[in-house]
Amino acid sequence: MDTPQLDEASQPLAQAWQHCLLQAGPAAAALLHAVAADAPPMLAQRFYEVLLQDTRARRFLSHEQVKQRLQPAMQRWLAQLLTTDADGIAATVAAQRVIGDVHARVGIPVDLVTRGARVLKHELFVRLRADAHDSDTAFAAIDCLSAIMDIAMEGMTLAYTHARERSSRTDAAYRLFSLVQNVSTERERQRALLLDWENSLLYNLAGHATGADNASLATSEFGLWFTHKGIPSFGESSETQQVGQLMARIDSSLQRATDEDPARRLAALPAIREDLATIRNLMTLLFERIGELDAGSDALTNLLNRRFLPTVLRREIELSTRNHTPFALLLLDLDHFKAINDGHGHDAGDRALQHVAALLGQQTRGSDYLFRYGGEEFVVVLVAASESQAEVIAESLRRQIAQSPISLPNGQTLGLTASIGVAGHDGHPDYERLMARADAAMYAAKRQGRNRVVVADEALPEAPGRRALQR
Repeated sequence: MDTPQLDEASQPLAQAWQHCLLQAGPAAAALLHAVAADAPPMLAQRFYEVLLQDTRARRFLSHEQVKQRLQPAMQRWLAQLLTTDADGIAATVAAQRVIGDVHARVGIPVDLVTRGARVLKHELFVRLRADAHDSDTAFAAIDCLSAIMDIAMEGMTLAYTHARERSSRTDAAYRLFSLVQNVSTERERQRALLLDWENSLLYNLAGHATGADNASLATSEFGLWFTHKGIPSFGESSETQQVGQLMARIDSSLQRATDEDPARRLAALPAIREDLATIRNLMTLLFERIGELDAGSDALTNLLNRRFLPTVLRREIELSTRNHTPFALLLLDLDHFKAINDGHGHDAGDRALQHVAALLGQQTRGSDYLFRYGGEEFVVVLVAASESQAEVIAESLRRQIAQSPISLPNGQTLGLTASIGVAGHDGHPDYERLMARADAAMYAAKRQGRNRVVVADEALPEAPGRRALQR
């Protein structure tokens, strides 16, 4: 295996590791190797027992697949730390940077990782003292282990910090971009949706419909847009918090009014309308703060580009975990796109992409996210949608694309089809895992003959050439 080339920040870590091994001597190194032979399984189990006492850790460690993978991974990590020799230092240091990147992507708090390291150190110190033939060897092994663990944590933290800084910059750009390329149009659209909901409410509370027919504001078109797009677009602020609180208060009032007689139901209306007026005023203020930027949009299709996909997926995973609501991902790839470009020219290819982008906009809700992922691939993030609902939407999209040929300037028509992979969020905290599942499903649709929808399944092989969102 080739020795990895370490960057400038990692080279001092490798040098410190080498110095530590030289100081420890062969007897201490042999003791560390001996502990690595049987201690990791017990230590990995102890590590997760301690971490799961913290409620924050349950978000990252409760998923069954994470449990099945993390404990063996922890055992391998410990064995690597305890047995790395001079020739393996560069590879081990590089591995810590990769681990730090994953921690940042998933959002594991740094203090949880350092707490786990402290627990492991203590358990290993006890073991080394018990197994050493003399106190000098025990002391040298403990001193070396302490330094190695600190170097590993430093490497992880270095990568974690850089990754979080990148994410923060992207998140800030995302808020500025705000996902609404035309602010005035979006403002009027959301104002109209809120007014439509209020008119429906007046009709229902006047006794023309049962209380069960009163849709909550939070699950209305406006409510879904505000939760999934409005808050990340405007940024967390006192105004967005107030809108959220008013929506919750309105829905609570509606729930209480459901079983009341018509007179009492109408009596609840003035307070609700007053809260709605406050929401409208707050939304006007929030929209006034937004500037129009296009750095995050695809010039050809006017959809989002992949730049903001990690930001969106992180937030949707957080909302799904916190509110116990589903969401799903569609990965759509136009079939035989190279043949379109080769046979009809790149202008025809551009028309095809624009046509599909328009169909995606027509077939999805304003609260959903549409991305041109790259080339002829598109990603759709369906908020508040289960995997089975996403499959129905995907099939409708596939059918619509197949039934809507595009017209070329020479009078010809060009038929299009698409292969679509569907993956519902299954609780895994890493958005890369969700993308990989959708990618595998889309690749399976290609292999099975194209122009079809495939739902992600654990038995599906990983798609070849899988591209990570952040490299």
